[in-house]
Amino acid sequence: MVFQITNLLGMHLATPDPCNTPPSMAPVPYPNIAYTTTSIPTATHVFSCCGIALTMAVKAVTSIGDSAGAGMGIMSGLIMGPASYVTGCFTVLISGQPAVNTGKLTMQNSTNCYGTAGLLPSQARVFILG
Repeated sequence: MVFQITNLLGMHLATPDPCNTPPSMAPVPYPNIAYTTTSIPTATHVFSCCGIALTMAVKAVTSIGDSAGAGMGIMSGLIMGPASYVTGCFTVLISGQPAVNTGKLTMQNSTNCYGTAGLLPSQARVFILG
């Protein structure tokens, strides 16, 4: 299914998210989860099922799941870093930006890991094909 992503409760998953973990600072893979409710929307006038439609320009402020890796991420040097969309639906534009739907590629914990958008869809009525 290719549901549109909105700022209602939805979830993106990226794994593995390798972070240096104390006490030996060995890299350990963690699951990284970003919720769409933490996203800052750019097109605040387009709604789908009472949620603001998200585009590729949106960033989720924080992602969770790698808190035990207190030695920070291998690539990004962060834990609980922002999540952003890498791919979008270029046939549907919202305020000039490509819309995002489930199954698109995300980059989470800044640049530490890649994942899938919409593992838990934020709404289940509006489809975006493309």
